Amino acid sequence: MTVKGRLIAKGSATGPVLKSEVPVGFFGHLDPETGIYKEAGHPLDGRCVKGAVLVFPRSKGSTVGSYVLYALRRTGHAPAAMVLRECDTITAVGAIIGGIPAVDQVDITRLQEGASVTVADGTVTEA
Repeated sequence: MTVKGRLIAKGSATGPVLKSEVPVGFFGHLDPETGIYKEAGHPLDGRCVKGAVLVFPRSKGSTVGSYVLYALRRTGHAPAAMVLRECDTITAVGAIIGGIPAVDQVDITRLQEGASVTVADGTVTEA
């Protein structure tokens, strides 16, 4: 299965899908020192994004989110790639400066939790 989307940040990465059907907040929720997401009641609460293909509809929250994505890369805890339904400028900037491949305008319902996928050049392919 291959799903095409809009290229947000260049690069290629493969990893297991870590999926949320609800928006993801970076600042205050995603710890750049551990890669652990912390938000009570959120589907990703307590889960680590390191090495995963993070799949979510959109982000929420502060402009500091760009820096959190950059910091995740610097600490070695970044997701392998990000796939979104709709990418905002904060997430786009974070993906670009963090060197995290990203694509949006994707029907995320087609991607299953835990499936191994490759993100490259605006496409998501099940590995």
